[in-house]
Amino acid sequence: MLIMIIIIIQVYGVRSTVHGRTVDLTPQTANRKPPPSPMPLSTDIAIIGAGPQALTLVTHLLQKKAAMRDRFVVIDPAGEWLHQWHHQFAALEIPHLRSPAVHHPDPHPSALRTFAEGRPDELFPPYALPSTALFRDFCQSVIQRWDVAHRVMPRKVEHLELCCQHGRPRFRLSLADGRQLLARRVVMAIAGGTPHLPDWARRIPQIYPSDRLRHSHQIDLRGLALNGERILIVGSGLTSGHLALGAMARGAQVIMMARRQFYAKLFDAEPGWLGPKYLKGFHAEPSWHQRWQMIQQARNGGSVTPAMLLRLRRLERQGQITFYEPCEVRDAQWQGDAWRVQCSTGAEHDCLTHLPIDRIWLATGSQLNVEHWPLLADVRANCPIEIVNGLPVLDEHLRWPGCNLFVMGGAAALQLGPVARNLFGGRLACHRVVPALVKPSIGLSRTAASLTA
Repeated sequence: MLIMIIIIIQVYGVRSTVHGRTVDLTPQTANRKPPPSPMPLSTDIAIIGAGPQALTLVTHLLQKKAAMRDRFVVIDPAGEWLHQWHHQFAALEIPHLRSPAVHHPDPHPSALRTFAEGRPDELFPPYALPSTALFRDFCQSVIQRWDVAHRVMPRKVEHLELCCQHGRPRFRLSLADGRQLLARRVVMAIAGGTPHLPDWARRIPQIYPSDRLRHSHQIDLRGLALNGERILIVGSGLTSGHLALGAMARGAQVIMMARRQFYAKLFDAEPGWLGPKYLKGFHAEPSWHQRWQMIQQARNGGSVTPAMLLRLRRLERQGQITFYEPCEVRDAQWQGDAWRVQCSTGAEHDCLTHLPIDRIWLATGSQLNVEHWPLLADVRANCPIEIVNGLPVLDEHLRWPGCNLFVMGGAAALQLGPVARNLFGGRLACHRVVPALVKPSIGLSRTAASLTA
């Protein structure tokens, strides 16, 4: 049986100043993607998504068993690896990653450090955080070294359903171009989150210019002319910091608002979640609902890095940024050519009511709920399982009970913990998924009723 994997990604270029020097984020001509392999009619493994988690899966799969090379396809609308990842980093002009150099898609933990030996100034303190350009070039080298550049199919999966072929269970993937693909197993390696909009933002009538209220995933700082504008940025995470610096660099006045005090944290979750220090207790917890609570407590909402908070506070002292914390928008109305905003602590911040706001940017994160994933509608109907606050209860191999659908990324958090959506989460997922893909004897899915935490 012909087996392949399809993956798609596109890279955007930008130059950024990092710690006083200019870093070129523009991909080289040599990195241009080759034409993808032809789309097969059937495959053993269909991988949906071509982001970091999918690339991590492919490299670990090939390391485990090279013969798997012709047994998978990667499918992504962009048609290339890491398209959305590269776009977001370029659009927000993010100079370096938040995670250390040991976290990346290659199976060898030291591979990025080895790659960076000639570029030591692109590993930033305190834990060798790779620059955006370095990480991009490294991932391109991983793609070339594992010879998977042509494996991403530029297609969009619109429907996923369970079916039978010659009496054997299969998945039918219906693509946007009308084609269909049969697969014995499917791995969903997508982010899957939807932008979180505060209640007050959802209540606003659509009478304002569309570029005047944007969620962070819709914002591309490159090319924006903001000189003299006043921008309200809502949210306390690292994204809000990048947006603030980008707006200020373009001559805007920035107001940063959050429901709580801005606070600093090196990583999304404490390093103890990368090993047995915290994961041992997490995996020993029998209640899926309690595990969900542990995940929320570990991530604890949005935070910025210590370096970012130091920079923002310095700009505040210089009068270039205004912080409203803790504070929450109560109402926003588009009047004439500007926003009129009222906040929940009006007695303290009455001045905001009288300030015309040119743009509102929402750095309010995303929400993940697999019950809202259209691709899972048929699977959920035919293989109903327990879902805890949007997260599915998967088996130990991150498989959807009752069928051979595997789930990576944030949706696997009940099994992997709070770092499931991060780069390291991709490695944790591979430790569970790859053995089940390689060894048929453990590739059989259990029923939902047999699962215990």
